Amino acid sequence: MTDTALGITRSIAGQPWHWRRASADMASENLAPDDLVTQLLLARGVARDDLERQRVPTLRGFMPDPALFRDMDSAAARLADAVEAKEAITIFGDYDVDGATSAALLVRLLRDLDVPVGAYIPDRLMEGYGPSGAALVKIGAAGSKLVVTVDCGAQAFEAIAEANAAGVETIIVDHHQCATTLPAAFAVVNPNRLDEVPDAAVHGNLAAVGVAFLLGAALLRELRTRGFFANRAEPALIELLDLVALGTVADVARLTGFNRALVTQGLKIMARRGNIGLAALMDAARLTKAPTATDMGFALGPRINAGGRVGKSDLGVRLLTTSDPDEAAEISQELNRLNEERRAIEAGVLEEALAMSERAGNAPVAIVAGPGWHPGVIGIVAGRLKEKLHRPAIVIAVDEAGVGKGSGRSISGVDLGAAILAAKEMGLLVAGGGHAMAAGLTVAADKLDAFGAFLNERLAADVERASGDRALLIDAVLAPRGISPLWCEAIESAGPYGAGWPAPRVATGPVRIVEAGIVGTDHVRLIVSGDDGARFKAIAFRSAETELGQTLLHARGRKLWLAGRAKRDDWGSRPAAELHLEDAAFAD
Repeated sequence: MTDTALGITRSIAGQPWHWRRASADMASENLAPDDLVTQLLLARGVARDDLERQRVPTLRGFMPDPALFRDMDSAAARLADAVEAKEAITIFGDYDVDGATSAALLVRLLRDLDVPVGAYIPDRLMEGYGPSGAALVKIGAAGSKLVVTVDCGAQAFEAIAEANAAGVETIIVDHHQCATTLPAAFAVVNPNRLDEVPDAAVHGNLAAVGVAFLLGAALLRELRTRGFFANRAEPALIELLDLVALGTVADVARLTGFNRALVTQGLKIMARRGNIGLAALMDAARLTKAPTATDMGFALGPRINAGGRVGKSDLGVRLLTTSDPDEAAEISQELNRLNEERRAIEAGVLEEALAMSERAGNAPVAIVAGPGWHPGVIGIVAGRLKEKLHRPAIVIAVDEAGVGKGSGRSISGVDLGAAILAAKEMGLLVAGGGHAMAAGLTVAADKLDAFGAFLNERLAADVERASGDRALLIDAVLAPRGISPLWCEAIESAGPYGAGWPAPRVATGPVRIVEAGIVGTDHVRLIVSGDDGARFKAIAFRSAETELGQTLLHARGRKLWLAGRAKRDDWGSRPAAELHLEDAAFAD
């Protein structure tokens, strides 16, 4: 167990504060930037002999040989045959950001190779998740006898069998957990195959778009070996890294190792605005500066997702593959509108789900189901429940036929995807799958109770262990004057930050609250002053009704330690910094 930070064993939010790294008890404002980055890297598990490689994560330093992965070479060879024969190919993608970016990457690459290629994205409400036999047979009848599924297909046993019977070949490119047997596709490229070799299995945290990128690299290498580029230019696969970065961040893949290199380099490509659709989306989201991982996760990703959630499922792929600026602008504005509609729908479902979870008590997994809920927002609502309850959450929308479509989000240390697969194998689910942190399912209404009992029994010990380890991890303690743009600039060198590579969390104080009030949607906004005379702004998002928010609103006159993430604030006449609050503790 790491050492207690600042002697805080129980904060206002009811948790201890620990140093992320046992030796991290330091006054970080006195560290030179290089030393600060070193400390941040070490605190995120980087070995000292790997520091230099991790300071600037490059593809050369982290990219595995695609040939390590099972079926990769055979998939690349089959695609190379199709390229040489100019055979029609269809990319069948999921309707979320990872599926859209995966499909767009392969569509753009194959277009550059002069292949007749199209994309098929199923309608969430009418067709559901993943490939169906009917859809694959329809694609084949339309003239495409080779289909590549991306971000789906690992559990599509019946659909692949139907496709095979109709003479349609399939290559599955996925990252979701696999069963002991695999669909009878031509190739199944998935680092989470149970029979994957160890050197490839370590990349099981790749998003599907990362696997698609590796397939693209393997295809180009195969074509290069065949002499295909003797008289033509080879496509620049690296120029598609903006798509890889977006899909990786939006799918909340861990930003460690190869993923971190993909996102680091992808952000550089995205900043050039070479993808017309992405550039239009950045304009619609009012992003005027070089994008960050946060922008991808909170501004760009949700807008692309909105098409698949409450609008037309193919809008994301169309946006990311268009070369027409007018079409890009039109689609971006439509996604903007749909995102606002999604927010309104989400708010209603969230309110009902929260009330239902409170009535249900403290089961290890929060499972709520409601008739008429929009299936396009249940994943977001599940994430909100998980954040509020600090335990895995599953939200299920039950339709008029009594069929529930569910989405779940988990906490670190609890493998939800494996549990969902086990429930499916027990006959409790019609369909289901996913990975450790997120999963989807289909369940008959009369099996809901049995499914809930099974899941809670299976995961109870894991949830208890994960909850017992809950603590707020602190990277550094700063004097109030240290909450500054200089600090914000210095820590960016250790990014990009996201899942598995958290942005530095600092503690600062003691401070007194000068002003406190509620702004926006239940956000608590503060102005605080330290003993060193420094003042800064702080905000605790969606906290007005929580114990933390209520305490902050009525704590004037008390000295406090604050903990959160320092963010640069460029709204004023000169750069400043504010603290995005996550917790607080009394200092007197």
